[in-house]
Amino acid sequence: MKVITVPCNFDNYAYIIICEKSGTAAIVDPAEYYPVYTALQKQDVQLKAIFCTHHHTDHIGGLEEFLAEDPSLQVYGFKDDASRIAGLNVMLEGNDVIRLGQTEGRVIHTPGHTSGSVCYHFDNHLFTGDTIFGAGCGRLFEGSPAQMHGSLANLITGMAGSTHLYFGHEYTLQNLKFAQFVEPENSRIQKRVEHSTALREKNEFTTPSTLEEELETNPFLRCSTPQVKKNVEERLYVDGQSPQTIFAALREQKDSF
Repeated sequence: MKVITVPCNFDNYAYIIICEKSGTAAIVDPAEYYPVYTALQKQDVQLKAIFCTHHHTDHIGGLEEFLAEDPSLQVYGFKDDASRIAGLNVMLEGNDVIRLGQTEGRVIHTPGHTSGSVCYHFDNHLFTGDTIFGAGCGRLFEGSPAQMHGSLANLITGMAGSTHLYFGHEYTLQNLKFAQFVEPENSRIQKRVEHSTALREKNEFTTPSTLEEELETNPFLRCSTPQVKKNVEERLYVDGQSPQTIFAALREQKDSF
């Protein structure tokens, strides 16, 4: 599978995924029509599908224009978002198997950011929308901290550390500042800051990251680690009875960081 990253709007990412065996393509989160259309025109492929991670306009802003151009497109999204995603015609549930050409993928339902958030896993590529960012996670607009913590745990369970994570926004440097606040003694975070800064100075993307990198530097995936637990308890005056409690404290702090 080939993946093409397309920057959209101010800080969004859309992705074109291509099954190279069949020459068929799909768009993950068509945030904006023109830049995605332009990137598609450079590929000798046939667009077949659109995979929506959730219903927010900044992720599906170009959807109606793609459908106007080709009404036969398959539009995938969580079943409960049928009234919130225009043209949704493939209703998904968690653990559904999906296909693009000869490439098989899996749907992972990750409620938290929104109730209908889903991630798409193809081979070693994981498209996370606003569920996981570089060194962060999405705000909780329609879910609880416990729900989001459970979604993150479910998402990464059994996932290889080498899996590439393609997220929906270029928030990595901002998120790493918060990660440094949470774990100032974590040298891996500082190394990632340096690497991400160098990428952005060259106008390059910080997406994709790897799951291994996120497990080392993303505080929202490190709520069970002794150092994060200790730091949150001491700095945020939280009695960290459980990883869910630590997660809730981190998410609340990040919202006003």
